[in-house]
Amino acid sequence: MIMKISAETLNILKNFSNINHSIVVKQGNVLRTMSPVKNILAKFTASEEFPKDFALYELNEFLSGLTLFKEPDFDFGNDSYLTIKSGRSKVKYFYSDASVITAPPEKDIELPSVDVEFELSEEVLSSLLRASSVYQLPDLSLIGDGSEMNLVVRDKDNNTSNNYNVKVGDTTNKFAFNFKMENLKMIPDLYKVSACKQIALFTSSKYQLQYWIALEPDSTFG
Repeated sequence: MIMKISAETLNILKNFSNINHSIVVKQGNVLRTMSPVKNILAKFTASEEFPKDFALYELNEFLSGLTLFKEPDFDFGNDSYLTIKSGRSKVKYFYSDASVITAPPEKDIELPSVDVEFELSEEVLSSLLRASSVYQLPDLSLIGDGSEMNLVVRDKDNNTSNNYNVKVGDTTNKFAFNFKMENLKMIPDLYKVSACKQIALFTSSKYQLQYWIALEPDSTFG
């Protein structure tokens, strides 16, 4: 019941804390989280296996506390709390009641269809997030005009707002898949994106990591 948690897994948990400040961890090596309003779901397959189910209400607090230790051991022997220890120092970190946490389903979401696919590079993702911040634009639209496919950072409710465009491919279809920028909480990486007008799946090239992000209701295809 004693284990190490890798730097990679801790990095993913830090990212997950931006989606939901709480988490329910299931026995095994698969970590999942879901936003409180259930429009973002993420799944990570870790290199290590957790020996039991447990819940943490303040994930950021838990992760911040780990900075007190150098290469800590995690002892899951008690049913009420986790013991974190390194050298002569240790802390008892008490588990939360899992029933008060918004937990994701244990099965992956199947897209109703895959209408669009493209690659989203780390560089382009970073530029989209910067453009949203610089110009104070709340929306990201994947727009196909029958020829090109572009990602457009904009305010879709304001026809005179600034916008920032990046071409990501060619298409023979016409569509407008709309996201809220605030929902793009992926860790920086190259992603394969598969989408329909209800939901998009972002699959990381570096990590065993996936994000499902709901599109806005006004998205169109065809």
